[in-house]
Amino acid sequence: MTLEQAARGVVDAVVVYDGRLLMVAAQDSWGLPSGAPQPAESAQAGAARLVYELTGYLVDGTSLLRPQGTAGEDDARPAVVCRPLSQAPSAEARLGPEQIRWAPFAEAIDAGLPEAVRDYLVGHTPV
Repeated sequence: MTLEQAARGVVDAVVVYDGRLLMVAAQDSWGLPSGAPQPAESAQAGAARLVYELTGYLVDGTSLLRPQGTAGEDDARPAVVCRPLSQAPSAEARLGPEQIRWAPFAEAIDAGLPEAVRDYLVGHTPV
């Protein structure tokens, strides 16, 4: 993914910790923290910034999951695997505590996540 592609699209943050996935309230369900990276911001940096702004958790954004799609399809949303760097959220989060939850991988897999994210979680589900 180029910087230009990241700036135009939306990136999903896949924040994982101890067999759980950070999810945020999204209309009538739960989803991944997501949003558009700022101009000249990589998908990884954008994901980390968005997680902090939305949830107050400081995370790294190091592993980019390649979106799965048909050959030549560039419009699928990228997802970035993030690890928490803080144990408690900052009070500066846009979302309140009732809009943030840590879901077990098994539950999150069935939450309508993108295929690349589901595959990642299945491969990392504790036995």
